[in-house]
Amino acid sequence: MQATQLSVSDLNNPGVSWGAVLAGAAAAAALSFILLILGVGLGLSSVSPWSFNATAIGVSTIAWLAFMQLAASGIGGYMAGRLRVKWSSIHTDEVHFRDTAHGLLAWAVATLITVAVLAGGTHAVLSGAIDAGSGVAAAIAPAAAAAAGAGVAGAASAKQGEGSSANPLDYYSDMLLRAAPAAGAGEAGGVSAGQRGEIGKIFATGLSTGSLAADDRAYLGQVVASRTGLTQAEAEARVDAVYGRAAKAAADAKAQAQQAAEAARKAGAHTALWMFVALLLGAFVASLAATFGGRQRDHERVLRHVTI
Repeated sequence: MQATQLSVSDLNNPGVSWGAVLAGAAAAAALSFILLILGVGLGLSSVSPWSFNATAIGVSTIAWLAFMQLAASGIGGYMAGRLRVKWSSIHTDEVHFRDTAHGLLAWAVATLITVAVLAGGTHAVLSGAIDAGSGVAAAIAPAAAAAAGAGVAGAASAKQGEGSSANPLDYYSDMLLRAAPAAGAGEAGGVSAGQRGEIGKIFATGLSTGSLAADDRAYLGQVVASRTGLTQAEAEARVDAVYGRAAKAAADAKAQAQQAAEAARKAGAHTALWMFVALLLGAFVASLAATFGGRQRDHERVLRHVTI
């Protein structure tokens, strides 16, 4: 194999022209940001970089991401290749490799700059599924089980004049202590806040463990019997019925939270996959454009030298 002769200028110049790389990266990052704003303004992006949306990106968004990478990475890579220092007496394969490396470096620096500028938006898009998944754990907790009856409790609290300070489980407490119409309207509205809160705590504990304890069930039966005039057996039957409704509401809340978390996970995975494809496409285009720019620079230098 014939050794390649290096000139003095080649030995003094490094293999990477960082000025050209940074110039191409700055151009690519700025163009990416401009195209991102344009895409949001034209409604071509279904996912905002500043707020997570648990909806998979559509075809228009995918096409716009690809166009952004093609345009920005192509311009950045071309500038990095065109502005680089010319290497004389270097083998063609080595020139091709260095041009490709310049384009790849320009794309990498531009990507890091873009991620740094949009760090909050990137976190919102990619971690939305994780954030939404926390709703599943909350749904298992007693507070989320109580939140299942928030809509019904809102109507109950409006009727009672308590506003937003009412516990959602108060609805089931009132249902449990509801007296028969014959008992009189005055007694029907005499449930104390302490009694309601105690029943709510017992229900919340039962929902968190999966069932009412035997002594709690018996105690609630006694409270209902003394309040409504029912027998102990009838009171305990009412306790079972009301607790069953509360447990169903908690199960529904958990199922809805799981569905929301699964939808968010799929949307996040779908978004991340297409972002990966777009970035990979950008890396390839930047490298290819850099070789094209480098060849044009060398060709212009050769023509100028021949003309002179």
